[in-house]
Amino acid sequence: MAASWTALVGKGSTELSTKKGSRLALSRIPRIQFAVRFKIQRKKSRRIAGKTQLLLGVVGALMAKDGGLLTACGQTAAGDRGGSPLVLAFSYTGELVLNAAGGTRRGITYLGGGGAQVTLLLKRLVGWHGASIFVFVLDTHGGTPSNFVGDIQGVSNLEAPPAVRLEEAWLQQNFLHDRLSWLVGRYDLNTEFYRLQSGELFVNSSLGIGPEFAQSGVAGPSIFPNTAVGTRVEFKPSRNTVWRAGILDGVPLDHPGDGVRLFAPGDGLLLVGEVALLGRPDTVGETRHPRFQIGRGLVRTYAGKLALGAWYYTASFPDLVDTLADGEPVRHSGSAGVYLIADRTLWSAGHGRPEALSGFVQLGLGDRRVNQISSYLGGGLTLTAPFPSRAEDQVGLAVAAARNGSHYERAQAAAGAPAAPGEMTLELTYMAQLASYLVAQPDVQYVIHPGGTGALANAIVSGVRVSISH
Repeated sequence: MAASWTALVGKGSTELSTKKGSRLALSRIPRIQFAVRFKIQRKKSRRIAGKTQLLLGVVGALMAKDGGLLTACGQTAAGDRGGSPLVLAFSYTGELVLNAAGGTRRGITYLGGGGAQVTLLLKRLVGWHGASIFVFVLDTHGGTPSNFVGDIQGVSNLEAPPAVRLEEAWLQQNFLHDRLSWLVGRYDLNTEFYRLQSGELFVNSSLGIGPEFAQSGVAGPSIFPNTAVGTRVEFKPSRNTVWRAGILDGVPLDHPGDGVRLFAPGDGLLLVGEVALLGRPDTVGETRHPRFQIGRGLVRTYAGKLALGAWYYTASFPDLVDTLADGEPVRHSGSAGVYLIADRTLWSAGHGRPEALSGFVQLGLGDRRVNQISSYLGGGLTLTAPFPSRAEDQVGLAVAAARNGSHYERAQAAAGAPAAPGEMTLELTYMAQLASYLVAQPDVQYVIHPGGTGALANAIVSGVRVSISH
């Protein structure tokens, strides 16, 4: 399923500094986004390791110390001053998922993932200012919850094929007092694009990155667990505005059934861009250069975010239903989509107290000619410190609604398959911070029209996730 080990792992995004939001078989979704959910111990930086990401969302592990910040899942140390040039992080998340009713069949399965991340700060090592190297090795194993549920969005953003893989390996260079950032290498785009701070709590893949994007292309975009090679540029024209753009291989490096291939003939390119407006209480009236910091590894929370993004594949794709006179599918040159996301702190107790309520909304439009999902709408609420004695805990309620495109519906009708407008999932989850290194998260989801057809009964899915980090 598309999830983002980053989302779960702590995506290293500019705003803060998500299984793909869709099904892994189709995209590699995000959206951890793996789901290793950890929180920074500092209250102001509290977040679940994760859109993009692990999206990512997905496999986030963050450790805060007095003198510095050690982050996981693509996050590099936030600065070149002092300390060791080498930063290491390790994390593991295991999840038990039960399909209690409905779906394809009742059943229970276990899945898990472990990650090792290495960040090399070149300023500290050789005096190369603003440069860093990041390597993320990921092991995924266990069952496939969606085989029991039959859903298309992905009830677990931890779901991925069993394998040990190089998830990310890139070089980043920052310029202009950290207002301009350039990255090149194997890169999970959901660590920065299409990612929401509040959505990182949730387990469903679509709440890390929408399925209209996560299930696009040949095998999804460059997100957990199948990433691609490319480059990304970010620029901050003002303190709370971010422009970012990326160019990546149109197919993940691990080609479906065809081994490892880099920019193979027919892959085309994936072009993606996003403009984000951020709101941070700590930036009001500030003029210092640190407020312009940008790039992976600059972990700073925000109070509000509004982002508009677009994506485009340059390759050609077969139509889902329309054919030529010889019976071959009509091929379309290029495939595109757009998304709009918003995230905001709706209420805060203030005066140093941890209680806060945040909400987010996702809206995405995909290519109905070549993808099952043509549009997506998601949203949710997250409450921090739901009980006086549980300042680090979070509880969340969210909905993810994926709508079938007209070409897919026509194909289903031609095949005589039961019709349904799409798939909708409701999720209720609670994350308990048991120790600085240990998190437990029970979760329940109700899936309406699993798979986006009328063939399966609505499903009730429960699970519990446990994460440890060092």
